[in-house]
Amino acid sequence: MVFSSLTFLFAYLPLTLLVYFVSPLRWRNLVLLVVSLIFYGWGEPVYITIMLLSILIDYSHGLLVEKYRHNDKKARWFVAQSVIFNLLLLGFFKYGTFLAENLYLLTGIQIPQSVTVAGLTIPLLGIPLPIGISFYTFQTMSYTIDVYRRDAPVQRNMVDFGAFVTMFPQLIAGPIVRYKTVAAELNRRTHASEQFALGARRFCVGLAKKVLLANAVGKLWEECLAAQGAGTLTAAAGWLGLVAFGFQIYFDFSGYSDMAIGLGRMFGFTFCENFDHPYCAASVTEFWRRWHMSLTTWFREYLYIPLGGNRCGTARTLRNILIVWLCTGFWHGASWNFVLWGLYFAAWLILEKYVFRSLLERTPAAVRHLYTLLVVLVGWGLFAMEDLTVCGSYLATCFGAGDLWSAADGFRLRSYGLTLIVLALASTPWGGRLWARLPEKADRVLTPVLMLAALVLSTAYLVDGSYNPFLYFRF
Repeated sequence: MVFSSLTFLFAYLPLTLLVYFVSPLRWRNLVLLVVSLIFYGWGEPVYITIMLLSILIDYSHGLLVEKYRHNDKKARWFVAQSVIFNLLLLGFFKYGTFLAENLYLLTGIQIPQSVTVAGLTIPLLGIPLPIGISFYTFQTMSYTIDVYRRDAPVQRNMVDFGAFVTMFPQLIAGPIVRYKTVAAELNRRTHASEQFALGARRFCVGLAKKVLLANAVGKLWEECLAAQGAGTLTAAAGWLGLVAFGFQIYFDFSGYSDMAIGLGRMFGFTFCENFDHPYCAASVTEFWRRWHMSLTTWFREYLYIPLGGNRCGTARTLRNILIVWLCTGFWHGASWNFVLWGLYFAAWLILEKYVFRSLLERTPAAVRHLYTLLVVLVGWGLFAMEDLTVCGSYLATCFGAGDLWSAADGFRLRSYGLTLIVLALASTPWGGRLWARLPEKADRVLTPVLMLAALVLSTAYLVDGSYNPFLYFRF
């Protein structure tokens, strides 16, 4: 089930809100746990057992870390057990087939598709990826680490901990909510009408971004990719496609994050922000401070800094950047294009840190902004096309390996020109700044009107159209 579906909007969410708010306060975490398991199990009930196992392991290891805090060696061992379990869980379901295929290519050793134990056939390869596993394993893994560091209190109530892990607003695609940021709200939170209204407003904004903007421009990207397959792609269409995909993934993912943050507020939780107008960045480094901020923060606090960060000399800093971005790329998917994508951005970040820094500081802001967009768009090409042969051919065309222009490109520009202008403006903070200048009375009148319009238009699109992908479901 996705937020941008009629089932969620007009059945699951209203019923969940009703049950949640008629329940006594002391039962609301249990209600949240149950409805979240229903949400997760809607499409793949078999994987609920994996999530419950993850909850049990990390809940018990948090208690063990707290119990043996006086014995640092034992406490560290229990933290290590939790981390190893989560990585093995993620590795088996997300990377098992990929590693087996590459092992076969390198050594000729072939791993069987399945094994039979006591008459039960257990699949080893080709297992469907549990939705959201990349997000909830990172959340539960950080819990035991934070308990060990004394950055978070241990949770002794298993229902409360389960509610944190399964919380449906952020379960499928984040933002990655660390336990320490919501620990107090799990125990006690307020449910004010003003906060609920702000959450509903944020949800409607995110829904409109996903359905009305991301879906609209996604069709342009698919047209350009199809032109590549048909051998009719031109340089103009190539860049137009990269721009379209860049807008699609931004409004798709940031829209989902907005909906998650809004839903969190409706249930009394404050989730971290995940995007800050990344396409306004004037360097690749700044871009990654603004894009998917919860993931960037997670890797910085739980991998980059423990490796030594930038405190141990240039050589180790370079090593740490490469490790972090190799892991960032691999986190997104079990495919070589994601590994290449991670290393691509690692290279640009290293160049900006050690080679381009003084040059960038002297370069006009408009030029720095254009440079950043070009680097990011090429990166999105690597990200979007898992087949490296197709990707290489597509990017080669973008840089002049084929025709520069065709009549079809003019048609695409006429068809999508207004949409692209709207997307470009919506990618900046200008709209928010203009809205903030409105008189309070105008704000009170216009906000419900625009929320209703966003809901009605999004619903009309969902009823009428069949194109409603969500890009981050596969991660």
